Amino acid sequence: MIIFRYLNQQILQVTVAVSLILLIVGLISRFIQYLGQAVSGELASDVLLLLMFYRLPDFLLVIVPLAFLLGILLVYGRMHEDNEMVVLLNSGLSQSRLLGLTFITSIFIFVLMGIISLSLAPWGARHTEQISQSQEQLTELDLIVAGQFQSFGDGTRVTYTERTNFEEGVGRRLENVFVALNRDSGDEELEQSNPRTAPRVVFAEFARPIIDDVTGTRFMQMENVYQYDGEPGLADFSVAQIDVQSVLLPEPTNFQPTLEEESLKTSTLFGSSAQEHQAELQWRLSIMLLVPVLTLIAVPLSRVEPRQGRYGRLIPAVMLYASYFFLLQFARDAVADGTLSAKIGLWWVHLLYGTIGIAAHYFPTIWQRRTRESSS
Repeated sequence: MIIFRYLNQQILQVTVAVSLILLIVGLISRFIQYLGQAVSGELASDVLLLLMFYRLPDFLLVIVPLAFLLGILLVYGRMHEDNEMVVLLNSGLSQSRLLGLTFITSIFIFVLMGIISLSLAPWGARHTEQISQSQEQLTELDLIVAGQFQSFGDGTRVTYTERTNFEEGVGRRLENVFVALNRDSGDEELEQSNPRTAPRVVFAEFARPIIDDVTGTRFMQMENVYQYDGEPGLADFSVAQIDVQSVLLPEPTNFQPTLEEESLKTSTLFGSSAQEHQAELQWRLSIMLLVPVLTLIAVPLSRVEPRQGRYGRLIPAVMLYASYFFLLQFARDAVADGTLSAKIGLWWVHLLYGTIGIAAHYFPTIWQRRTRESSS
C-alpha cells in the first residue's frame, strides 16, 4: 500500500503539471486565433472568453491522455535513473505487479476522461453552437472594435470608429465614425447618384444601429454627417453635409442549428443506428479506452538504461500517441462516411496498440532495442 500511494502520488502530480503546461500553450494559441477573428469583425470581443471556456473540454480530451503517458514515463524514468526501481524490483515487486499498480492509478484518469468525453465535451459543443448562432445575428456595429479599420460585406465597406459606448435604451453607440463605401456595397442611393466606380466616404459624429419596425430591415444611422463622392486623386468630387443618414446593413443569416454529432447527448447516440452517430459514440468511448491502453504501453516503455536518461523515451512516446490518435480519427471518419463497418469501427485501433503494449511487456528486450533505435 505504501508503494502504491507513492507511485500514485508521483504519477498524478506529474500528470497535472504536464496537463497545465500543455493546456496553457493550447489555450494561448486558440485565443490568438479568436482574437484575430474579433479584430477582423468575425466575432464579438465579449464572447472570446466564453468560447475558450466551452472549448476547454475539447482541449482536455487530447491533453490529459498524453500528459498521463508522459507522467508515467517521467516518474518511472527518474526512478530507473536513480536506481529506485532497481531496489523495488529486487525487493519483490515484479513487472506485472508494477503494471497492475499503474492500472489502479489509471482508474482516476479513466473516470475523468469518461466525464469529459461523455458529458462535458458535448455540453461545450452545444454552447459553442449557440454562440455561433448568436454571432450570425449581429450587425457590424456590434462587431466593430474601436481604433481598428475593419472590412465588411466582402470588402465592399470599411468602417472605423474612434470610441464605442453603450447607452441604455439606445444600445451600442459609435463616436467619430468613418465609413468607406464602393459601388458594390448594396447602397441603391450610391449606385444611382454615383454611377461610376468611385467610392463614397462618410464621416459622422455618431452612429448607432436601428431596425425598421415594419420590415425588420437593419440600418446604421449616422448623425452630423459629411459625405464625399469622387474619384481619389481627382478634383471632381462633391461634398454634402447631412444631419442624419442611414446605411443599409446586410440581412442576418437564417442560421439553422446543424446539430452536429459532437453536440448531441451521449444518451441520444446510444439509441441511434445512424453511421455518424455510431462513429461519434465509438469516438467518445475510445477516448476513455486510450487510458488503459496507454498504461499498458507506458510501463514497459519507461524502462531505461542507467546512462540513457529519463527523457530518452519521450519523443518515441509522443510519436506513438500521435499515431494512435490519428488512426482513431481516421477510423471515426471512415465509419461516419460508411466506408468502414460500425462493427469493426474504432476497436481495431485499440486492439492494435493493445497488442503492442502486451508484446512490449512480455518481450522487453525486443521493445527496448526498437525504441532505442527510433530515439537515436
